Amino acid sequence: MNGAPDPTSARARVLLVGSGGGHLAQLISLRPWWQDHDRTWVSFDMPDARSLLAGEDVVWAFHPTTRNIPNLLRNLWLAVRTVRRLRPDLVVSTGAGVAVPFFVIAWVLRIPTVYVEVFDRIDSPTLTGRLCRPFTTRFCVQWPEQQALYKDTVVIGPLL
Repeated sequence: MNGAPDPTSARARVLLVGSGGGHLAQLISLRPWWQDHDRTWVSFDMPDARSLLAGEDVVWAFHPTTRNIPNLLRNLWLAVRTVRRLRPDLVVSTGAGVAVPFFVIAWVLRIPTVYVEVFDRIDSPTLTGRLCRPFTTRFCVQWPEQQALYKDTVVIGPLL
């Protein structure tokens, strides 16, 4: 990966991007993997995120993101500044909309990305999944049924 440290090895720099609620809970559930990495989180400044990410390095993104062009542009600029400053070895997200600008910027900078589709959508793809797919190095799903929605995916099993 362009001479970057192996993101599966200890001490890789990982950027974990997720909206609050279930998206953040699914990222938190990956703790056995991310706990040994240098990490920075991107989420929304909400009570659940403040509680779950206490003591973590966090960048607060702008919300809401759904159909909000001003916040999309703010988050795009935030992604440019954050990804360029941190130069993570890997960007990981479970969605939602806040993931899109971070995946685009990571793709432009040739930083690998991993997208994990949420566990509660097995009959149709999510909007964020569809938008992030072209910019995703590894696309993971939590149910075998989700593989019919996205080509070339890896089933990782349910996170919650």
